Amino acid sequence: MSKTIIVSNRLPVKISKAGDEYTLAPSEGGLATGLGSIYKKGNNKWIGWPGVEITEEHDRQTITSQLEELSLVPVFLDQEEINQYYEGFSNDVLWPIFHYYTSTYAVYKESNWDYYNAVNHKFKDAILAIAKPGDVIWIHDYQLLLLPELIRREMPDVSIGFFLHIPFPSHEMFRLIPWRYELLEGMLGADLIGFHTFDDVRHFLGAATRILPVNSSANVITSGDRSVVVESFPMGIDEKKYSSLPLEKEVVEQIALIKETFKNTKLILSIDRLDYSKGILQRLQAFEQLLQLHPEYCEKVTMHMIVVPSRDTVPQYAHLRDEIDKRVGNINAMYRNMEWTPIHYYYRSFPIETLSALYYSADVCLVSPMRDGMNLVSKEYIASRINNDGVLILSEMAGASKELIDAIIVNPNNTKEVCDAIITAINMPLAEQKRRMQQMRQLVAKFNITHWVKIFMDRLKEVKQMQRSMQTRHVSFATEQSIIKRYHKTKKRIIFLDYDGTLVNFKSNINQASPDKELYTIIDRLSEDPANMVVLISGRKHENLSEWFGDKNVYLIAEHGSWFKQQNTSWHKVAGLSDSWKQEIHPLLETYVDRTPGSFIEEKTYSLVWHYRNAQKGLGELRANELMNNLKYLASDKGLQLLPGDKVLEVKNMEINKGRAALMLLDKNDYDFIIAFGDDYTDEDVFKALPESAVTIKVGGNVSAAKFYLRNPAEVRNLLLNFTEELAVQ
Repeated sequence: MSKTIIVSNRLPVKISKAGDEYTLAPSEGGLATGLGSIYKKGNNKWIGWPGVEITEEHDRQTITSQLEELSLVPVFLDQEEINQYYEGFSNDVLWPIFHYYTSTYAVYKESNWDYYNAVNHKFKDAILAIAKPGDVIWIHDYQLLLLPELIRREMPDVSIGFFLHIPFPSHEMFRLIPWRYELLEGMLGADLIGFHTFDDVRHFLGAATRILPVNSSANVITSGDRSVVVESFPMGIDEKKYSSLPLEKEVVEQIALIKETFKNTKLILSIDRLDYSKGILQRLQAFEQLLQLHPEYCEKVTMHMIVVPSRDTVPQYAHLRDEIDKRVGNINAMYRNMEWTPIHYYYRSFPIETLSALYYSADVCLVSPMRDGMNLVSKEYIASRINNDGVLILSEMAGASKELIDAIIVNPNNTKEVCDAIITAINMPLAEQKRRMQQMRQLVAKFNITHWVKIFMDRLKEVKQMQRSMQTRHVSFATEQSIIKRYHKTKKRIIFLDYDGTLVNFKSNINQASPDKELYTIIDRLSEDPANMVVLISGRKHENLSEWFGDKNVYLIAEHGSWFKQQNTSWHKVAGLSDSWKQEIHPLLETYVDRTPGSFIEEKTYSLVWHYRNAQKGLGELRANELMNNLKYLASDKGLQLLPGDKVLEVKNMEINKGRAALMLLDKNDYDFIIAFGDDYTDEDVFKALPESAVTIKVGGNVSAAKFYLRNPAEVRNLLLNFTEELAVQ
């Protein structure tokens, strides 16, 4: 029976050692709660590091068997691995770059990368030890970016999902990482890649298509012959837990205590982990500005600030902690009196019951990170407001701001804006608080953690089905054998072959894509068979085809069907066509060449082609769309057709069409075997025009009217060679 394997850097347990004994306690984290619905079922598993260094083999065995009872599988790391893979690469390269902190925080050390690589291999080995074909593997977060591809190499057909819990940076930031290529390839081993927001999706697609030789269409990346889907799945919380906590006896008692302590002031709550991305110092600056510029709020507002300890042995974090201590001390020293302290500051973690009491009691929750993947504190606050009151102030840099649009949204760098937002929040009428809070509570309740897990897993199934449907259309060994059998049983065959992208790969210089020795051999062998009519049907200029294949026993159709050449005869063109339209269109294309470095115009008898293969990635596509829009009405007015192809846009006479050209040849003879190969938009006309009995083959994985597809020109050549070699055997 198939199972689901969850993989993350840390297991959802806390392991502590008292004397010689290790004890396990389940983790409170949101992810642990949400994924509990998966890993605790059937024979599902969760793989991860236990969180502490365990060196003794005996201890490792004991912990492994204890964890096994909880469906958990440990990956043990030694101190050097923790230092270099986790503290080094994950937290000194990926964390700062992904949160847009470069110069001061990112450190590139080759040894850190080597350890990151080695630990990802360690996780791979742990997965392969338990994974079987048909399993689903769901990998989490930035510590394991290489893992999807490592598993894909060993288990090509397994379902792999990947989710990143922190922001994905823009291409400009991401490309600063020396190992960017390997990281992207690692992620693309997954079938479905998930992020919190659509901005992250856009950034990932931009980085992948600029750095790797892959294409994307909408949110699907084609990597080799695999389609990888990239989507946003905003993560939720265990909403039921947070909305029921304020009713528990222990929490009710703490609420009463908080209300009594802060009875004459508005309470502003701030909860963060110690990190430079959380904007804690900027938040304190805004609060200080409030007390300074609006002294009427002194003794009327109190900030209750919790900072949860994190990495404070790292110099930058220790420095940040000192800065926070100083800033809080200064504000309190300046404004405090006998009855009132402006900031109640705690540098420690609190049990969930205390947090719940604070969420329930705080008039305002101030969440202002400089950059955050999602930020669940904002959602926990909303879920805890069971009376539908209270105000959330939320940074536009947090992923949650894309959903919680009824919060007061602020730019955390704008101190005045944050200060004004606090004033708006503490003076907001109850009716307005309720209107906003009800909307947000509905959203947090619906898009909870269970919903997030479900939609990700459902989408992963859909993606796998889509990939399989593509595989069934791929010319497998069995399909190839049946096509070859049909080929040999027939006596009168016609073989339509496109040229660029079908028989040869694209070259950045169009004049370099001349035929090689192998291709000439294939063409010669096919055309030697008297039962075969070989037709080269291309968008190329007729001069090109003449130079390359003029002496061969093949029928040539050039420029999408405007020129024809039968064996041993001269070229003739379709009658009654005009090219006077070029005078008007050519200058327009010239302006696009001037505005798009790397692009150029190719002129054919009845068409003009604007090539942008060498233009800057993204710019060429942008200009091509502009050009399409500019030409649309002009083209229909003059009876012209616009053909967007692979890094080209062609303008040609409407009457010229590869499909029509192919049909003209079919009308003259009664063929019992028809096969056509093509790779782009123009070849679709051929596929659609041919009879149902024809074998139509698209080259490349895009949507097509063809019945089958092959991955690349090498596979096309292979199939054509197999036709001729089988013949030689018989």
